[in-house]
Amino acid sequence: MSPELQEQLALLPHYLGNHLRLSVIAIVIGTAISLPLSITATRVRRLEWPLVAVANVLQTIPALALLAFMVPLLGRIGFVPALIALVLYSMLPIVRNTITGIHQIDASLIEAGRGLGMTDLQILFQVQLPLAAPTILAGIRISVVWVVGIATLSTPVGAPSLGNYIFSGLQTQNFTAILVGVVAAALLALSLDGLIRLVEWAYRKRRAGTAIIAIVCLLGVFFLPELLPKPRGLAIRIGSKTFTEQYILAELIHEHLSEAGLPSRVISSLGSTVAFDALRAGQIDVYVDYSGTLWANRMKRADTPSRDEVLREMTLWLQRSDRIRCLGSLGFENAYALAMTKRRAEELNVDNLSELAGVSSSLSVGGDYEFFSRPEWKALERDYGFSFRSRTSFDPSLMYQAVGSGQVDVISAFTTDGRIEAFDLTLLVDDRHSLPPYDAVLLVSPQRSADSRLLEALRPLVGSITNREMRTANRMVDLEGRTVKAAARWLTRQ
Repeated sequence: MSPELQEQLALLPHYLGNHLRLSVIAIVIGTAISLPLSITATRVRRLEWPLVAVANVLQTIPALALLAFMVPLLGRIGFVPALIALVLYSMLPIVRNTITGIHQIDASLIEAGRGLGMTDLQILFQVQLPLAAPTILAGIRISVVWVVGIATLSTPVGAPSLGNYIFSGLQTQNFTAILVGVVAAALLALSLDGLIRLVEWAYRKRRAGTAIIAIVCLLGVFFLPELLPKPRGLAIRIGSKTFTEQYILAELIHEHLSEAGLPSRVISSLGSTVAFDALRAGQIDVYVDYSGTLWANRMKRADTPSRDEVLREMTLWLQRSDRIRCLGSLGFENAYALAMTKRRAEELNVDNLSELAGVSSSLSVGGDYEFFSRPEWKALERDYGFSFRSRTSFDPSLMYQAVGSGQVDVISAFTTDGRIEAFDLTLLVDDRHSLPPYDAVLLVSPQRSADSRLLEALRPLVGSITNREMRTANRMVDLEGRTVKAAARWLTRQ
């Protein structure tokens, strides 16, 4: 077995156990809500259409959007927002199958029950539900498969799951991690479906022992996270966003804290807004953000003073508005920039963004998921008057391949990305200085801002990484197939 596969499998008990717990609780709650509502709707017919319509509408909302919406609604990240979203997603097949199963029962059987003097409740529990049970259970089994699949999307809202494999694997081009996550999720869905089918068969055949064994197997994995060894003391929670550099920096912080004897754990693949809100609320304790992101997105500033001025004003603003402590810059700047292949830039005689604006009407532009909705893009459009023929949003891991293969002409690149050199790209000069500086800054939550041991352990990281070193570490993961841990350890030795 390869070391890379061993490393991924070592994470499996934690991710699988949390994924299973989240899925099972969501299914149980969803079933407990859906069944009574569906049964009531078959007796009060005017409720039937609204119930099915609401379940349909919930199903049409993209799962990631619903999960993300739960975070600001509840004011927290992690298990609870993911659970509520999954409960809502679990309802449609159960509602539809329960209503359909009850309506399909032959009316003569119900009349026969009434002829025998049975009450409505007796008819429901002794005639309708037993006969509709196969259809209802089919709906529950469909719900199980849906929930297990959708639960992989809970990672960006801070709920550990098998999605951690998939999100981090996509960003770091680690196909072993992706494969482990996909296979584990598929096997989990099949296993849960099989266990429900086994319990159903055991119930019909009066095989109580078999049903008990199936349930014990389920509970064994369900409580797996509680059986795993945990760090002693109150672990420091390190956040990371959803791209390679963030995974490396989170691992680097984790190693520094471990060397200082401080227990810590990484909460990875958080959305940008989710990460900041989680830090402000004390749901994570430390993470790396970028001065330009905070300047434009949080402070709503459109001016672009010097790097030192941005860093100084941002530090004061974070402390004053949210009591967040900024320890300083790590030493490098990972800025947004528009990039083209050198060959294409030479063909068009383009070196800066003003020259790009003059030919933009014949070009296509690509960006990461959030770039075109960010203040930075609006500032570029305002200052340069871009009129691109088309624009496309990509997963950040695919943008460089897209521009390298000619699918788009221009992309929103990150200046410390190792793939800039690998794809022979040129960064176009922002000659009107529309974009703010993007120093990588180390942020500590209000709840930990006075923790002297934590601050002492983190301070050696301030000013310790150059642009070249960060670009090399990113390239090690993105292009050379090295692990995030290996890249973090390389940075530690520099």
